[in-house]
Amino acid sequence: MSVRHPANPVDDAAGTARGIVGAFVAYNEEFRRVTRLAARSFEARDWIETRRNAVRRIELYEDSVNRSVTRLRETLGAQAQDRDLWAAVKQAYAKRIAGFSDNAFFKTFFSSITRRIFRTVGVDVRVEFAASDVSPPDVSADGADVRRYENRGAVRWLFDQVLSDFSFGVPYRDRERTIRFIATEIEAYCAAHDLGDIACVELLAPVFYRSTRAYLAGRIDGDGWSSTLVVAMRNGDEGIVADAVILSDSDVRMLFGYTRSYFHVDLENVGATVSYLRLLMPHKPLAEIYTVLGRAKQGKTERYRSLFQHLEHSTDRFVHASGVKGMVMEVFTLPSYDVVFKVIRDRFEYPKTSSRADVMDKYDLVFKRDRAGRLVDAQEFRRLRFPENRFAPELLASLLEHCAETCRIEDGNLVVEHAYIERRLVPLNLYLADANTEAACAAAIDYGQAIRDLAMSNIFAGDLLIKNFGVSRHGRVIFYDYDELCLVTDCNFRHLPEPEDDYDELRADAWFYVGPNDVFPEQFIEFLGFKPDAKQAFLDHHSDLLTAEFWARLRQRLAGGEVLEVLPYTARNWTEHRGRSLVPRMG
Repeated sequence: MSVRHPANPVDDAAGTARGIVGAFVAYNEEFRRVTRLAARSFEARDWIETRRNAVRRIELYEDSVNRSVTRLRETLGAQAQDRDLWAAVKQAYAKRIAGFSDNAFFKTFFSSITRRIFRTVGVDVRVEFAASDVSPPDVSADGADVRRYENRGAVRWLFDQVLSDFSFGVPYRDRERTIRFIATEIEAYCAAHDLGDIACVELLAPVFYRSTRAYLAGRIDGDGWSSTLVVAMRNGDEGIVADAVILSDSDVRMLFGYTRSYFHVDLENVGATVSYLRLLMPHKPLAEIYTVLGRAKQGKTERYRSLFQHLEHSTDRFVHASGVKGMVMEVFTLPSYDVVFKVIRDRFEYPKTSSRADVMDKYDLVFKRDRAGRLVDAQEFRRLRFPENRFAPELLASLLEHCAETCRIEDGNLVVEHAYIERRLVPLNLYLADANTEAACAAAIDYGQAIRDLAMSNIFAGDLLIKNFGVSRHGRVIFYDYDELCLVTDCNFRHLPEPEDDYDELRADAWFYVGPNDVFPEQFIEFLGFKPDAKQAFLDHHSDLLTAEFWARLRQRLAGGEVLEVLPYTARNWTEHRGRSLVPRMG
């Protein structure tokens, strides 16, 4: 195929910039098209299609960047490696996108392309936008698409209007009962917390879809107070009902948390909506809000920007993360920053038999699946560069020894070719060592629930040792070691055979055949490591997890295509809500 190379570098730069802008616009239009399909799937109760579209949308960005890089290399030929040309392209591109809202997304896309072309280490500001350039502008929440409803005498009248405005292609099962349920929940909650009269309710016009639920999100305003509000909608056999009214700050933050799959919500102005959500959840990192809205690449960019901004204003050193040292990953952290960094080792210690590719496949699996509130969202980074003097000597030596294929010293910096970054959790084994009996029992029960929730979403953790689980700031047990994770439907759950004689019972190895996918649930008890009270609490609530029958039945249901729900909230009435749900009055 012949390739034409324009003689004028200015034309090259302008044409290339125009093509990249077009590629991002095409990507963004497809992203929004797939996002809008969530409403149709919710109304049709087509949960398999919901999952398929969730994966498709995640894959869109990488597919678009790869196509763009391939096309640019074909079009530019040897000029594709010309940094002077790309510096001119960057300038032309910046001018072309200046009028777009959310133009930080355009910049991130451009940088993704040039980093792929040049395999950039750190940041090359000549040919990519620095994190400060890509940082979203301080967009006012006033630009968010919001519907405001004044209380003109009765909250139920207010929600009569809300339900009229938020209609679906499927009728409400009992519209009047739904109105009464929502209004009663809100009024009772406000009365219990002495919040006074409700002046108005404000809701984002776009509906948030995830898995089998649709959500209306906003706030309640009163005289000098404001409270978060999320209404969860369920489409059942006989129509749509309000499944829960979520008013607790902590519940809303967990709904939008880093252990959940991404929302499908079609936004005209993403930045303004993010600003609005930050008013509702002022302590939630900006990176997590972008990510949970499905803008994972922008979430990564914001985390990178936040991290290196923090490095500039801190002096502490990176150290090994707390917990038992792993056989697959080197894990380190900066004590003053709430994340951990995971780097795959060059070689894995016995008895691990997986490869680097296997581990990366596991993380990719987690990235594309429903995490059920029990798996950390790990962001993948390449070619990071840190000042060498910010690392504790023992950590630096360990990285250079055990991760030499990934880590190197270059011009006074540690270059990390590949790493995962996750929110930092307290390892469950360390949490239990310091916990009182009540807290230890609660953690043991939630550990079992974590295994159960993951299983419902067709995930078997594999390595159930408590060192592989962490505890969040909300006291929730979360799994974070993915190298042995697999699908429940890929496992063969078996009973332990009875030994034929004393010799069999005393043997260190198995006296019976064990297939590569065989799992023996009766052995799970050996992994618990709980003190007696906590162990008993686990058994009281989750003894069925130790039986092959439980897992075999579950496997059969999942293999048959049944979609099992793990709700991202607890459906409860107002008397069980945790704490005051107050945030500063907005606006």
